[in-house]
Amino acid sequence: MAMAIATATVTGNLTAHDRQILAAVNGVASSLSFVGSGFIVLCYLLFKELRKFSFKLVFYLAVSDMLCSFFSIIGDPSQGFFCYAQGYTTHFFCVASFLWTTTIAFTLHRTVVRHKTDVEDLESMFHLYVWGTSLVMTVLRSIGNGHGHLGVWCWTQRGQTWKASTEDVFVAGGGCGFFIAFHFILLVVHFITFYVPLWGAILFNGFTYFQVIRMLNNATRMAVGMSERGYQLDSRVDSMKALNRWGYYPLILIGSWAFGTINRIHDFIEPGHKIFWLSFLDVGMAALMGLFNSIAYGLNSSVRRAIYERLDLVLAREAPKMVPWLIENQRPAAGKRTSFLENPRPTLAT
Repeated sequence: MAMAIATATVTGNLTAHDRQILAAVNGVASSLSFVGSGFIVLCYLLFKELRKFSFKLVFYLAVSDMLCSFFSIIGDPSQGFFCYAQGYTTHFFCVASFLWTTTIAFTLHRTVVRHKTDVEDLESMFHLYVWGTSLVMTVLRSIGNGHGHLGVWCWTQRGQTWKASTEDVFVAGGGCGFFIAFHFILLVVHFITFYVPLWGAILFNGFTYFQVIRMLNNATRMAVGMSERGYQLDSRVDSMKALNRWGYYPLILIGSWAFGTINRIHDFIEPGHKIFWLSFLDVGMAALMGLFNSIAYGLNSSVRRAIYERLDLVLAREAPKMVPWLIENQRPAAGKRTSFLENPRPTLAT
């Protein structure tokens, strides 16, 4: 009986076409996040000038996002093993991503507000905190989860897990009270292991960046008041750009997971009824988290400067080789002007 109920509610009221759309959205969004995060990882590995402690934390965040996106791409609720793999690995690396954002916020707060210079000594503690907490949350998440549908995409299969597990317990326990208690335990475990770290990170980041922004605003006003008027405008503009950028950081997690949180609450209230547009926004926005993080945290002025400098070096090295060839292709031959399209490649001397 339990398996019959599980089969009937495997996708709630979503049609096969709806599931195909969700799979496509998840694949495209996760691919964009994978590319964005991979770009930040590549920049860190290629440019030695970026290997400072502050950007090293961004590198760890990008690695977590890249692996989270990769395992989201391979997840498929129709394939049990891949759904297990996607569920546990995506849960682990998504929680790790949340926690790495808190280490970045903590480092900025400790440096700017508390004027401490010992943040590099805390790197080992950061690793223990992030990877250890992510592992504990993932292990706890497996409690009572007989089918293992844990990931962003496989969470759309939530009805199967709840119906199958709670029906089996109801039959075995022989009573409504035991059924309600087990249902409540699963709900609590689910929220503690994912949404508590998520919204805890959001609240911590928001409070931390608020203090940092307030501190820098006060410092900027004092500096402007003591400076010459010609310097005031430039100083104010540069400071406001940095403050506005930091203010967006907490909004990334909120934007990525607000619809997912609403969808989870709806699933708990009505586990057999899925809302397609809510599932669409849930899967799409959550899968784009890596792309948002790579843009906000990774594409800063230091990264852009490193890229521009490397491009300048390449152009400076290759331009002298290209200029004679371009000049030669622009000379008229036998009364006819030779264009680049007519002679796309330079003639090699023999």
